[in-house]
Amino acid sequence: MQELFISLCVGIALSACSGFRVFVPMLIANLSTRFEVFDLSQGFEWLSSPAATYILGAATLAEILAYYIPIVDNFLDTIATPASFVAGTILTTSFLKIDSPELQWTLGIVAGGGVAGTIQAGTGLLRLASTKFTGGFGNSILATVENFISILFSILTLWIPVLIAVFSVLLVAFLLRKIIKHFQNKKNKINYENNSN
Repeated sequence: MQELFISLCVGIALSACSGFRVFVPMLIANLSTRFEVFDLSQGFEWLSSPAATYILGAATLAEILAYYIPIVDNFLDTIATPASFVAGTILTTSFLKIDSPELQWTLGIVAGGGVAGTIQAGTGLLRLASTKFTGGFGNSILATVENFISILFSILTLWIPVLIAVFSVLLVAFLLRKIIKHFQNKKNKINYENNSN
């Protein structure tokens, strides 16, 4: 039971990091399993292969650099949202050693995909606000912060997965409140404008 709890925390923590950058936590997961820090569940051995290391390494570098290119960063957010959901699902599912594939994938989708998708949605909205208020000049600062968080927290997950997982869940709760409030304000504004006319 303790091993299941730790593996779920590892999955959630890495999934949260994939909400900031899709490939960084996947690369860290690959390296951690290759150096036998963690074990993957059956069927996910491909994630620890040398070929995956090269592919994920190149994808990580390309993703990090692409977020420093104006306009490209906003475009990346549109494809990063579903990609982070998939990455989060794979990351959490790959660490869960459960006999029931249905339960394993359900936990992966809800815990991993949900956490990753929510964080990505939050950072996407933040980047849109940055583009609107700074003309895109603040986006490179935001990209640097996101890169730092994704790399640091992915590495810290190797040593303190429970703490990172708890922090991730709190961050998701905070972002969900902000996202809901954002859309409520938008709806109220539209209603006000319609009533004014």
